[in-house]
Amino acid sequence: MTRTAAIMFQGTGSNVGKSLLVAGMCRALKRRGLTVRPFKPQNMSNNAAVTPDGGEIGRAQALQALACGVPPSIHMNPVLLKPESETGAQVIVQGKRLTTAKARDYAKLKPTLLKATLKSFDQLKSGIDNIVIEGAGSPAEINLRHGDIANMGFAEAANIPVILIGDIDRGGVIAQLVGTKSVISDTDAARIKGFIVNKFRGDPTLFDDGFSAIANLTGWQGIGTVPWFADSSKLPAEDALDIRSAGSGAYKIVVPQLSRMANFDDLDPLAQEPGIRVQMIKPGSALPGDADMVLIPGSKSTIGDLNFFRQQGWDIDLKAHHRRGGKILGICGGYQMLGQKIHDPDGIEGPAGSTIGLAYLDVETTMSREKQVSLVAATHIASNTAVQGYEIHIGATTGPDRTRPVMQVNGRPEGAGSADGLVQGTYLHGLFSSDSFRAAWLHSLNIASSTLNYGQSVDKTLDDLADHLEQNLDIDTILAIARS
Repeated sequence: MTRTAAIMFQGTGSNVGKSLLVAGMCRALKRRGLTVRPFKPQNMSNNAAVTPDGGEIGRAQALQALACGVPPSIHMNPVLLKPESETGAQVIVQGKRLTTAKARDYAKLKPTLLKATLKSFDQLKSGIDNIVIEGAGSPAEINLRHGDIANMGFAEAANIPVILIGDIDRGGVIAQLVGTKSVISDTDAARIKGFIVNKFRGDPTLFDDGFSAIANLTGWQGIGTVPWFADSSKLPAEDALDIRSAGSGAYKIVVPQLSRMANFDDLDPLAQEPGIRVQMIKPGSALPGDADMVLIPGSKSTIGDLNFFRQQGWDIDLKAHHRRGGKILGICGGYQMLGQKIHDPDGIEGPAGSTIGLAYLDVETTMSREKQVSLVAATHIASNTAVQGYEIHIGATTGPDRTRPVMQVNGRPEGAGSADGLVQGTYLHGLFSSDSFRAAWLHSLNIASSTLNYGQSVDKTLDDLADHLEQNLDIDTILAIARS
């Protein structure tokens, strides 16, 4: 049997475009007739995807799996860190919650986690042609090198060659790449077989001298300069840093950007509808008075983000919005915030006790250690349209307003609505990706839906991304490095 080829893309920092390049490489290799899988040993993101077997992985790895034409697997991202505070995160291992750990304590888990990543890697690569691996952060963070499982530590343990990506859009790309070479060990530097300059705007030939300088100063092979991919906004965003206001339609949906905002892929299909404008509201800014709807998104820390919501004065803005007859939609954590109270008897999200909610829905939520993680097939009650989505939350919600549910899931009512019809809440994520439901929902708001097939749009964008990489990278060289 032919050995599985593998290549790891690492970056000079976070948000340099690793996830997008890996997705594009996966699609490019698939179109060459190769079987390919994505892999990220460790990810840190509150934007999780649910796998068919009820596990959690990073949203980017789910998109990369789609690029490969296969269902997502827990083994594509065996360690997922979901930040719950400034110093601690929930640790998901092979799809399931292991523990919540402070940053200092997490280092003690790394030897065990490295074994888990190698086990998943071995299982994932069995019987396929290529595996495309994404690093996290940067190998230049040499203070984290000991026990590392995200970058060079994993590459060394699995004996994988590396290509390093620099981001010219943020400036200083020569220093990014040459500086990385200067601070990492000679052994790690030797593992890097080439570099890519990403996110170039304008004529790439204008950087030819800079490209040559990087090659001369590092001794690494230049693989290509990748121009800015303008259609990246049509793909689900992984990082909250990637979330931007979008659209220019007349109907304005404003979204307060919570400190622990989670699973914000709910916004992506809406942002592509021509009748909609999605406006993200940064902390410190007021919710605008001309909003038609306020959408409160999911949160990894509902009680903490409820306090954060109030600290911004958004509770006062929301009251004025509701008084003007504006609509409010809460999804998952946002749904929980809209209730009368949130009870946390076991202190899962902080000190044990109860917190007063925003009180727009007559429901209460009780947090519990059991986590609901599942793909969901539902029916939107008002329009009788099918919805495909997922649930990923802790806590159960009860109360009188649940007699006006939003969805029907396996014969049970789901969600809640206010008596005046202005406020709704649901636990269902990903609902707007369902075309028939999105069209019906927009129609209920007197907005004409486009003919957008969201799934086809994402798939076409992945093809366009693969074309983009084929035109600007030496993929034959990347494959040769992977097979070496």
